[in-house]
Amino acid sequence: MKYNFEINLTQNPKPKPDPDTLKFGKTFTDHMFVMEYTADKGWHDGKIVPYGPITLEPSSSVLHYAQTAFEGMKAYRTADGRHLLFRPYMNAARVNKTNDRMCMPEMDEELFVEAVKALVEVDKDWIPTKSGTSLYIRPFMFANETFIGVAPAEIFKFIIICSPVGPYYDTPGGGLLAASIYVEEELVRAVVGGTGFAKVGGNYAGSMKAQKRAKQHGCEQVLWLDAIEHSYVEEIGTSNAFFMIGDEVITAPLLGTILPGVTRASVIELLQKWGIKISERRLRIEDVVQASKDGSLKEIFATGTAAVISPVGKLQYRGAQITIGDGGIGALTQKLYDTLYGLQTGSVPDDMGWTMEF
Repeated sequence: MKYNFEINLTQNPKPKPDPDTLKFGKTFTDHMFVMEYTADKGWHDGKIVPYGPITLEPSSSVLHYAQTAFEGMKAYRTADGRHLLFRPYMNAARVNKTNDRMCMPEMDEELFVEAVKALVEVDKDWIPTKSGTSLYIRPFMFANETFIGVAPAEIFKFIIICSPVGPYYDTPGGGLLAASIYVEEELVRAVVGGTGFAKVGGNYAGSMKAQKRAKQHGCEQVLWLDAIEHSYVEEIGTSNAFFMIGDEVITAPLLGTILPGVTRASVIELLQKWGIKISERRLRIEDVVQASKDGSLKEIFATGTAAVISPVGKLQYRGAQITIGDGGIGALTQKLYDTLYGLQTGSVPDDMGWTMEF
């Protein structure tokens, strides 16, 4: 199915940023995609317009009840000038899982992907080419009905904005850098039956206090534990977490508290292809500590769209510091990063069928 969107180009294009000084999420392209939803018409009037402020009524329900969702994706320019998206239909499918949980309207997956492609095509000159850079794509949706009352809205707005970005973490030379992680035992991110699996802003707002606490302990990120026993490892910050113990790589199962990350799924598929044992199972933090003591804890890394792969060098747990391996970047972590980033940028042949050229 092909969609045609009205295009209203800006009359005042902005200068492109210096790729050597790009910060994550600070600069935005010339245009954005906007579309409306009403109960009688469904999704309609999709268009590309100049990037700019949006107007909301003070009584707009999103401001009071947080009926909203978002996604995160990237576009890349290859060395030979092609433009690639990475597994966009997985993002489209996740949108509808989030929308179902948040009582928001489903969106046809083809419509979602075509909207992303249309906007990036208009602003493709904003895709940076320097190593470690990309065009970050932020689709988001919110209730735009003007009423105050706790009930699902019937009017929504869908918007996509884009941002040329450098590495998510400001590391020397833009390469990987092993992070220090604080194990949070009091605050929790998600519970079974909640919204942990959904891409909603409230999950992130609720995580900021723990992130602040991690910084106070000299760490870059938080390792979340389960909400009931405070014993099982779950996510690292806003990313999925992987632990290599012996010859097995372990990641938390999708039981409703874990975001089903596109990068997470890709890592699992790559490990299976490479013949490396990968298990989606619950793992106690005490077992991680014991593995560090007996030498079987080889690597820890996090996965997500923004950073792709983030190595972990140290854990801070109950006042003690645990060093993973030699505290640097593990061989498997580096191989996964090189492979995934290579696939995304076209420097590694895509034998997985994951990239989409537009």
